[in-house]
Amino acid sequence: MPKLLYQGHGSYRLTAGDGRVIYVDPYAGEGYDAPADVILVTHQHGDHNQTQLCAKKTDCAVISNEDAIALRGRYNKFDLGGIRVQAVKAENRNHDPGECVGFIVHIDGVKLYASGDTSKTEEMELFPDMDLDYAILCGDGVYNMGPGEAAECARLIGAKRNILVHVKPGALFDRKIAEDWDAPNKLIIEPGEEIELR
Repeated sequence: MPKLLYQGHGSYRLTAGDGRVIYVDPYAGEGYDAPADVILVTHQHGDHNQTQLCAKKTDCAVISNEDAIALRGRYNKFDLGGIRVQAVKAENRNHDPGECVGFIVHIDGVKLYASGDTSKTEEMELFPDMDLDYAILCGDGVYNMGPGEAAECARLIGAKRNILVHVKPGALFDRKIAEDWDAPNKLIIEPGEEIELR
């Protein structure tokens, strides 16, 4: 069964049942000691791309926005020995869609949407067809959509569980913002907390 360790801000670590490790947007918090098999970087802002923090296996694959965008409006897929990653559009007034992506990660039968930094996109209307298990959504309202729009996205996407991250610039997390978030099937995870993904 895969696990998710929330490190804080927009950073988290996924661990597959066989022990393989995926870091998403490394920057904040602790827990970078498990050697990475894969590192996913949604864009090149400094609070998302600190890959040097991660211990790495010799064959670690780093997949950044630059690898993920084939042509404007077209996105690459990656098959990493049973872990599958599909890049998807991410954009808002602070994030150019030619330089940013989100990722759909398939790991041990669990489908997870890592939004990166975005606001609502037209592609989200297609996400219900994917039957996602988790949507991890940004919602600081400064550099990204705010909690209200993030809740709208959660309803649109239709994942079984919704997790709000990247909630307060300069802080790992803000529990009150997460508690007040009006999203269906929300799950609150504190920095340093690890959960099993089902």
